[in-house]
Amino acid sequence: MLENARMHAALEAAADDRIVFDLTGIRAQYQTLLRELPGIAVRFAMKACPVDEVLGFLAGQGAGFDAASPNEIAQALRTGAPVSSIHYGNTIKSDQNIADAHRLGVRDFATDSLEDVAALAVHAPGARVFCRLATSGVGALWGLTRKYGCTPEDALLVMEAARASGLTPAGLSVHVGSQQMTAGAWRDAFDSLAGTLAALRLRGIHPDHVNLGGGLPALGCLDRTGRALEPPLDKMFAVIREGMQQLRAVAGRRLDFVMEPGRHLVADHGAIRAHVSRLSVRRQPGGEPQHWLYLSCGKFNGLYEMDELQYRLVFPTHPGAESVPAVVAGPTCDSDDAYAHAAGGLVRVPRAAASGDPVWVLSCGAYATSYMTQGFNGFEPLPYSCIPDTGPGTEDGAVHR
Repeated sequence: MLENARMHAALEAAADDRIVFDLTGIRAQYQTLLRELPGIAVRFAMKACPVDEVLGFLAGQGAGFDAASPNEIAQALRTGAPVSSIHYGNTIKSDQNIADAHRLGVRDFATDSLEDVAALAVHAPGARVFCRLATSGVGALWGLTRKYGCTPEDALLVMEAARASGLTPAGLSVHVGSQQMTAGAWRDAFDSLAGTLAALRLRGIHPDHVNLGGGLPALGCLDRTGRALEPPLDKMFAVIREGMQQLRAVAGRRLDFVMEPGRHLVADHGAIRAHVSRLSVRRQPGGEPQHWLYLSCGKFNGLYEMDELQYRLVFPTHPGAESVPAVVAGPTCDSDDAYAHAAGGLVRVPRAAASGDPVWVLSCGAYATSYMTQGFNGFEPLPYSCIPDTGPGTEDGAVHR
């Protein structure tokens, strides 16, 4: 999963820093998801990897898209995906955002407030809405608790207001938090959905679908102290399958299911070819010496999630070399551009690492490109390569752009 032959060859062939995506790996992950959760319609969370080639490839596999802005909707449409497979999954949107999305043909909108429903009724008349329920976020590396979602009680008011204003109260949604590490979070989400569906049914409102959001984890990173993340993925799938049956029974009629995977599909199938800027020994405030490994990329150009994750590093020119524990840091003049300095987990790096040595950063295919914009401190965003999908068991070179 972490070092397949295609990825190894592409990283080895790269003469400059870049991020590489393995389309064959992404395809296999997508197909596994469909096998594990029969009947699920996938709407890829575009923010996780807004790379045209990746999006177009997923569209070709049959995926739709979870878009959070008119610009993302337009990008999704350029893949050739039908507009019916694209929804506006952001509950936070201006009147102009709503009008632009409606003009582009989108008819499915997330919501979680009466104010948003009122705006949708004006600027997207007749649209279908799905109401997002808040979750605790417990068990996730990034809990999505405060900014999104409403209580089940408020969801009833939102859905009734949608019906009264000429919108179609079409669904409910949840998000258990990004990189969710527990199966229990899914059980709690299904219990909340079941109670809300039952209450809506008493009010004569019958949603036709449930959106289970994102949250399915990637497998290849380490936690902040350097320990392997080991989410119980099989157990999660079992809980989701059981939950889908539970909700169909509560609904008492046909109920479709949508899911918005992001990192689960792409994180472990993207890797960065970076290089060593410097390996230095610095005295810490207490006087003790500490190794610091400075890389050519960091929090602000590819590794933004280093606050919660440690990325697996490979030093291809130093196999089996003597190593030292080090803080890993990016190239910018920002103290947040480092990891292991706060959590206490240091990374083993070759003592002989020298400026210019290549470093491969594994399992960083999610959010690496979307967090790179102007180039913090003048360090440019990484270019990317996609390894073509040539089927299982085959190898090919990378296509660069």
